[in-house]
Amino acid sequence: MAVLKSMGKNPWGERLKKTQGSPNYRDGIFLNLSKTEVMNERGDFFKTFWKFLNKPKNTKPTTLLPSVKIDLKNLPDGKPVIIWFGHSSYLIKIDGKHILVDPVFSGYASPFKINSARNFEGSNIYSVDDMPPIDILLITHDHYDHCDYETILKLQHKTKSIITSLGVASHFEYWGFDMNKVTEMDWDESIEIIPGFKFTAKPARHFSGRGFERAKTLWSSFVLKTNNYSIYLGADSGYDTHFKEIGKQHGPFDLAILESGQYNEAWAKIHMMPEETVQASIDLNAKLLLPVHWGKFSLALHPWNEPIERVVKKTDELQVKITTPLIGEPIILGEKEPSSKWWRNMH
Repeated sequence: MAVLKSMGKNPWGERLKKTQGSPNYRDGIFLNLSKTEVMNERGDFFKTFWKFLNKPKNTKPTTLLPSVKIDLKNLPDGKPVIIWFGHSSYLIKIDGKHILVDPVFSGYASPFKINSARNFEGSNIYSVDDMPPIDILLITHDHYDHCDYETILKLQHKTKSIITSLGVASHFEYWGFDMNKVTEMDWDESIEIIPGFKFTAKPARHFSGRGFERAKTLWSSFVLKTNNYSIYLGADSGYDTHFKEIGKQHGPFDLAILESGQYNEAWAKIHMMPEETVQASIDLNAKLLLPVHWGKFSLALHPWNEPIERVVKKTDELQVKITTPLIGEPIILGEKEPSSKWWRNMH
């Protein structure tokens, strides 16, 4: 029953009416700005499924991932601090407030404890117990590798507010959360739950769903603006014109956190290739790029360290500033922006 509970529940009743009123909702589902297939003509479901059953060994590291364990409850004040936990999970401390994005600390990116969705050895050194009190928990969309039932349930009582995409609140309601804490947003809506912290939901090119039905809830990227800083929280997205539009409307950004892994030519519209990640940071007019969505799970067929190698090669070519921290290694904007090629030292 726990597995069934973790699958959540799509919008119903008044919440369904709210999603149906969105300009991005048509014929029973949410749509991307551009026509987007989850699987394109290069992707045959059965061939792809067979490939996943017979993944190359290099999709996972053969040794423990190096990492840094620090006291998250006593991060320095002053400039923004970002701690990456692998994949798309990270903590931001800015102006004394803690923002936790898409945390997955259960060890799996799936409701089923299957080995193919298990985290890399050494990547899961942090737990909910290590987290400070969370001022805002941000869940970009409802896929299991971003919206982890076990983790979110444990965070419930140490989280003041939750921000998520339109429709995703239905899962939280089904899981018994205090809905006064939860705010769901459509694209181009803004909210300032904490004075001086403005979140704006923006488009991403992706999809959603925790069961057999897709696109019943929305997926979003988010712009975070404080009095002194502007950060783009990219979530999952294929490359498209929305990055340039967001850059025009909300840039420049002090930091862009963008996905760079779990790609394949068969689903190239919903996950960027690493070179597109770099171009997206340019489109956004970002001063610094943090590539994420790699380093924790093997959810595609590429070598585990290929995403970061391809990103680094492209950033060198295009003179884009990048930060490549170890899991748990602090980034301090404008002060400490780690750039070691640590994955090359693994044997």
